[in-house]
Amino acid sequence: MKPKNTDRYASIPKRSFRNNIIHHIENNYKLVGSHKVIQMMADDIVELHKEFYPETSTVGSGRIVWQTTSATERKPGYGTTVEDQKIKTVILPLVTQKDVEYRMRSHYHVEKKGNNHKKQAQRDMEVMARLIKSAFKQGGLLTGAELSVLMNRSLHAIGRYLKMYHETHDDILPTKGIILDQGSRPTHKAPIVNLYEQGIPDPDIARLTNHTIESVGHYLRAYRNVKMMLEKGFNLMDMVRVSGKSKSTIIQYRELVYQYHAELKSNPIGSKKNK
Repeated sequence: MKPKNTDRYASIPKRSFRNNIIHHIENNYKLVGSHKVIQMMADDIVELHKEFYPETSTVGSGRIVWQTTSATERKPGYGTTVEDQKIKTVILPLVTQKDVEYRMRSHYHVEKKGNNHKKQAQRDMEVMARLIKSAFKQGGLLTGAELSVLMNRSLHAIGRYLKMYHETHDDILPTKGIILDQGSRPTHKAPIVNLYEQGIPDPDIARLTNHTIESVGHYLRAYRNVKMMLEKGFNLMDMVRVSGKSKSTIIQYRELVYQYHAELKSNPIGSKKNK
């Protein structure tokens, strides 16, 4: 019996990416399992491909496809690597029409050097906030390092913009460090100091870290005291005696101070004695 014309065309849509995955798994990996399981695996791979490589027509001009940490992640445990964390693909508004219009206006207006620098910092802060909020709205959490790459700014500049934002706005930018309370080591001190150095008020720090305002104040007083003693050139044992805290506790606070104020590590007054 001669096949119908519709049957002759039926094989065309079967040459799909999904069916090729199924064929590849069955013939090259020899997995033990039902055909249904392999079909489900193929469906998952297709969905991952769509997420990581969205159609360019849906991205839009000035936007960038970016893979970051999923907002569904919990605070990472000791030894957790980036590869262990769930990834979320987001489309970020890197350049907007407003950015282009500003460049067009500034081309014809020469600003004073000081004003131009201040306006640049303000624009950078706005772009940073836009990227962070957009990523979070789509279920992603950006890090300071990611923002540094996206905006072509140093980590120090990104930290300064975060602090500037939180000192001048009521809301808190949902970065990975803030949402997951990441610090340099698994301790309550690190996330609290991290938020403090970004200019976030004590009550908000308490809420974000699930601490009382009193305990937050306790941590921050100790941190500020260690910072002040380092500025005055106190050595390690001097700080232990003056503060009444253990040597290990002072070392933890000292490492945090160095993390945010690296210049104190080479303080000419006490650098030789602080080792």
